[in-house]
Parts: sequence; C-alpha cells; structure tokens
Amino acid sequence: MQENTLAGMTNPNPGRVAGLWYLLLIVIGPLRLIYIPSKLFVQGDATASVNNIAAHEMLFRLGIASELAAAVILIFLTLALYRLFVAVDRTLALLVVIFGGVMPALVYFVGVVDDFAVLIVVRRADFLSVFDHSQRDALAMLFLKLRDSQNTAAELLWGIWLLPLAVLVYRSRFVPRFLAVWLAIGGLAWIALSMAGTLWPQYQAEVFTLSQPATFCEVAFTLWLLIRGAAPKQG
Repeated sequence: MQENTLAGMTNPNPGRVAGLWYLLLIVIGPLRLIYIPSKLFVQGDATASVNNIAAHEMLFRLGIASELAAAVILIFLTLALYRLFVAVDRTLALLVVIFGGVMPALVYFVGVVDDFAVLIVVRRADFLSVFDHSQRDALAMLFLKLRDSQNTAAELLWGIWLLPLAVLVYRSRFVPRFLAVWLAIGGLAWIALSMAGTLWPQYQAEVFTLSQPATFCEVAFTLWLLIRGAAPKQG
C-alpha cells in the first residue's frame, strides 16, 4: 500500500499533469485576449484607448506578461499531451506539439512586440516628437490593430492542432470519444473563425457567437483530465 502511494507521488497521472497545464493556460489566456480589450480599448476612438492604456499601464503590462507566460505554458502543455498520447500515434502527437505548442508560442512572442510598441507611443518617446498628438494616437491604434490581426492568424493554429488531438483522443480508448468529436468540431470552429476574419471580417462577430459552444470543448477536455485523469493502458 505504501509502495503504491509513493509510486503515485513520483509518477503523477499524466492526464492530470496535462490538465493542470491546460487549466493554467485557460486562467491566464483571457487576460490579454478578452479582459484588457474590454476594459481599455474604445472601438473607433484612438485617443480614448491611448488615454486608458496610459492611465492603466500596469494592467496593460500584466497583459504582456500573461502572453509571455502563456507561450511557455503552451510548450509544457503540448509536451504533457505528447507524453500522454505518444503510444497512440507518435506522428499525430508531434503535430500536437508543433501546431499547438511551438507555432502559437512564436506568434505570442511576436505579438507582444506590438504591445511594447504601443507602450512606446503611449509614453511619448522623444523620437516620436515629429508626430503630432493625433498622429501618435493613430500609430498606437495601428499597433493594436496589428495585434488583432495576429490573433486572427493564430486562430488558425488554435483550430488545426485540435484535429490531430481529436484523432488521438478517439483512438486512445482511455479518454471518452465524445470529447474527440467535440474537439474536432471545436477545431473546425476556430479555423472557420480565422477564415471569416481573413476573408469576410464583417461577419467575424457573428461567426464568433455561433462558434462559442464548439470552442468550449477545451474546457470540457481540461475538466475531464483534471477530475478523472488519463493514462495509457499498460500491456
């Protein structure tokens, strides 16, 4: 009995390890993606947005820090999922790491550069004195718009990586197959959202609303991993 307890402590359930990383990502991710835009950015008003960022600079910087943390967490999450599913299909597990970890993490690191550029404008760097006030505000808004465009591009990766993950879950037999179907639908929803933002941006908000039930697949998957755990069957 004691040996089993010690073994559980030294070899934690790989599904719960992945679930913990996933939960951390779900908690941190919305700060820059949802909360900060809702609190600081004013649609169509560059001056008001810049003034809000200037008045709440630390909140904006926390958003940057959360993005950097999320990039690192993504790597650990996908490596944990690789460990969980590598015995099911090594190639698909590698695709999860590449499309779900490495590539989105790079997008995150590039994305924070735009946010740092916004801070340079907001803090009225001396070399920007050649621009008048309204021009500097417009420049800051340009960087924020570029960041939005990077998120639109990243949504494609947020969707693609769920497809090999769905296949792995379906084949694994140690995670319910309904989650595999939900993950696949969620992946297609993210891809559709990215394509709408690229080709028909006027409909992106409607697509986002319609896709919400599908994208909650990752929350359901995380809860399953945390509560039930998951581990490859031995032998």
